Amino acid sequence: METILLSDSAEDVSAAAELIKNGEVVGIPTETVYGLGADACNEAAVRAVFAAKGRPADNPLIVHLADFSQAAHYTLFIPPLAYKLAERFCPGPLTMVLPKNEKIPMVTSGGLDTVGIRVPSHPVMHGIIERSGCPIAAPSANISGLPSPTCAEHVMKDMNGRISAVLDGGDSKFGVESTVISFDSDDTVRILRPGAVTREMLLGVCREVVIDPAILRELKEGEKAVSPGMKYKHYSPKADIIMVEGELEGFKEIISRNNGEGVYSLIFDGDEKDFPYRHFTYGADSSEQAHWLFQRLRELDEIGAKKVYVRAPLKDGVGLAVYNRLIRAAGFEVIRI
Repeated sequence: METILLSDSAEDVSAAAELIKNGEVVGIPTETVYGLGADACNEAAVRAVFAAKGRPADNPLIVHLADFSQAAHYTLFIPPLAYKLAERFCPGPLTMVLPKNEKIPMVTSGGLDTVGIRVPSHPVMHGIIERSGCPIAAPSANISGLPSPTCAEHVMKDMNGRISAVLDGGDSKFGVESTVISFDSDDTVRILRPGAVTREMLLGVCREVVIDPAILRELKEGEKAVSPGMKYKHYSPKADIIMVEGELEGFKEIISRNNGEGVYSLIFDGDEKDFPYRHFTYGADSSEQAHWLFQRLRELDEIGAKKVYVRAPLKDGVGLAVYNRLIRAAGFEVIRI
């Protein structure tokens, strides 16, 4: 199969939409990361997404809609709080887990009776959904387990020959996948995967926001993944990733004892002064770190890094999303100074 690279012209957006409508898989831009888009109601197309990624079939996919009002077509019940959240955050990087109806195949929901619903804000992605007339299932457009793609070049590198086309819509704005929430009660939500919509932002609408413990730990034996990104090792380059929590001087001491061929550090902007070891920086604050994390992990692969020590971000705001991605990339290996 030859994978075609499309532009964000109106003609190419229509071409991408037609491919999806006809059951093909297309790499498409969103404001979070690039996704592998397929008709969420077409079982064969969804199975082709899993095949292209090499993704386990019990890992649920998120369904993308042009407007939140369309969620009623694919769900059994929408709580009033979901509508309040949609008014505030849709379109945008928020996914709400709701009870699905029979229109969403079990293969799309990873065998669950729920489905994640999101309304993306990227204008190209929005245009593809509208022109295809399909709800679009779109997990991140990478080989399963590798860092998520934040530009079309990343998608072509992973998916060339595996899917029909990739549409180049520029770099992703946020750089980490959407926040995923479920509803614990009439006024309480649970964050299943952190993202750019933070706990602090959700508290502007909800009385209480619970952080699911699985965000920072491995799932227990037999525990179901109710959100993408919970069950398996994710977001990881080929290098071994080791997260280090603590101050810069302690981080330097660890690197001095473990430095060697193929060893790199991923540090904050500003840390590089008087830092004598091979390193990349990935931002001065949590928003920058979210934007640059996956790009840097891919660059480390390109230069052949064998082991990467990463300064852990803060665990508040968007920093929780960065921490979540890194702890999974590290296979939960953390050094605490």
